[in-house]
Amino acid sequence: MPSPTTRFQVTDARVVAAGILADLRQHMVLDASFDQRVSSLDPRDRRWTQELVYGTLRRRGWLDLLLNNRIKGGMARLDADLTDLLRLGAYQLLYMGSVPAYAAIAQTVEQAKERHGIGASKLVNAVLRRLDRERDEPAPALPVDPLDALALTHSHPRWLIARWAARWGAESTQALLDANNAEPPTIVRPMHVVREQLEAILEAAGVTTTDSPLLTDSLVLPGGTALRELGAFQQGQLFVQDPAATLVTEYAAIPAGATVADLCSAPGGKSVELSRRASAVFSADLSVSRLQRLRETIVRLELTNVFPVACDARHPAFAPVDAVLVDAPCTGTGTFRRHPDARWRLKVSDLAVMAAAQRSILRAAASLVKPGGLLVYSTCSLELEENDAQVELFLGEHPEFTLEPPPANAVPATVLDAGRLRVLPQLHGTDGAFAARLRRATN
Repeated sequence: MPSPTTRFQVTDARVVAAGILADLRQHMVLDASFDQRVSSLDPRDRRWTQELVYGTLRRRGWLDLLLNNRIKGGMARLDADLTDLLRLGAYQLLYMGSVPAYAAIAQTVEQAKERHGIGASKLVNAVLRRLDRERDEPAPALPVDPLDALALTHSHPRWLIARWAARWGAESTQALLDANNAEPPTIVRPMHVVREQLEAILEAAGVTTTDSPLLTDSLVLPGGTALRELGAFQQGQLFVQDPAATLVTEYAAIPAGATVADLCSAPGGKSVELSRRASAVFSADLSVSRLQRLRETIVRLELTNVFPVACDARHPAFAPVDAVLVDAPCTGTGTFRRHPDARWRLKVSDLAVMAAAQRSILRAAASLVKPGGLLVYSTCSLELEENDAQVELFLGEHPEFTLEPPPANAVPATVLDAGRLRVLPQLHGTDGAFAARLRRATN
């Protein structure tokens, strides 16, 4: 192993990883920071950086326990940036088999020296070397309280675990936590071709796909596939969408030829799926930058009936249409495996804040639905306050609307709950999703 005095050039990928975690400390969202910072990296380094950053966030609570026991005075006394460097180094040591221990340690030591000086680098060297030496020793003793123990071993806030355990029980909650900490697969939908054609095209390119959960026409790509380098991607023959999101649009069962408003739509995956049956989809979002991603998708997929619109969903600028999808902003607790930063950002008070925004958007959306038309409310949250409670409140305030189950066989029976769509990561092996179809009376 090289000596601690050997100077290493810190790799670009590790510099980017540290920068992303610095962005998160400034309240930037992970996906936005990642997309911005990895643009200068080659595809292989992008994938490596994603594994490092997203994995570190998924295991942050457990890494903190291991590191805290090896730092005199604990991690609380350290600079936040140095703490993040230690987390990144520890994740490389313990979870990234492709990284030799000496490289994980030496690179992290050099980063600490460059960013915080020689004293910090010596601390990092001592802590990571000890962690490497003791990696096969028994794990630290866990708290007696089972929820505290789950919070540490599965790296989730305790208050969320307590909510889920009260609702589903300990066994189902642990299954949910396991699902949240698994790396999600890349699942694609065919466009302009059928599933069998897309499967053959990918097979010819050396990509062997597998079947998707819940959907017969989606395909799972192997881990590490360079998606954007595939000819099928570049030629607009596929787009990425988790089955939970696809099921929302299938549950909606929009009539063929309908005019649809998709509110809070960006980056637009559901608008793309709705475009298969609709005559026109007005895809509205407040974020101009997020709508730009939809515009790029429209060009790549050669869609002619999807129209991006920048507007506030609380004040939508549309005449009434046949169907409205409100894909409401939410806490996103059903997508923690894809957005591991969200679990650490979320506060108890966010449930009330999100619920208030959802109520406002849903009320505004009701005015856009023609008599006899359809309003579909959906979230990627697992929380009842954002889902069932919103629907019940809305129906109480709007007697002209009624809850209507989807047509027979629109979605698998396993994801239906009293006429509502309910997709759960621990049961279905996908992201989480909720939706309710609300039919407006004809007069």
